Amino acid sequence: MLSNVVVAVDGTSGSGKSSTCRGVAARLGLRYLDTGAQFRAMTWYLLQRGVDVHDAAAVAERCGEPTIVSGTDPLAPTIAVDGEDVSGPIRSAEVTAAVSPVSTVPEVRARLLRLQHELIGEGGIVVEGRDIASVVWPQAQVKVYLSADAAARAQRRIAEHAHLGDVRTAEAGLLERDQIDSGRATAPLTMADGAVHLDTTALSLDEVVDRVVAMAEEAA
Repeated sequence: MLSNVVVAVDGTSGSGKSSTCRGVAARLGLRYLDTGAQFRAMTWYLLQRGVDVHDAAAVAERCGEPTIVSGTDPLAPTIAVDGEDVSGPIRSAEVTAAVSPVSTVPEVRARLLRLQHELIGEGGIVVEGRDIASVVWPQAQVKVYLSADAAARAQRRIAEHAHLGDVRTAEAGLLERDQIDSGRATAPLTMADGAVHLDTTALSLDEVVDRVVAMAEEAA
């Protein structure tokens, strides 16, 4: 049954994870969880309180403080910190630049992993991130890894977030984050065993959604 299915979607920044996952969840009537927004919310909280995000000990000490709540409606996903809607602020250039060092801290990942397990529960959800199928929920019935060439990803990011500057700058930022996330000791970005790799460079959003929906329906 689709109500028990967990669709785990991992991949590089700008590969279309968010749009794909929201589209799949909406099409199938499932919940949606953006784990990246949780890491951004944690980063926003730490920055607001003047914590040096490059000081792993300081981040670890403070990461247990905020209450982070993720809304799971794919048509209107939300993220709140201590009751404050931070859906806009977490997409700022400042947070974008700081989220990778925060996400490498094991205590942060452990704290958010507990939240993710609670939300996934008995299934009926599409979850996006960078280690969903490998670490967060390896028992997911559907595992997908999205990628695209760096230039295409940069173009998409610029279209979504004008503050990122020109394509060359955006591309450099994406590649730097890929390197950090792939090389971290805790839960690195990787394609999990059993995952289906979709290169979205030459695919439309509808084509990618169609493929993932078909996988979910077959798994159900």
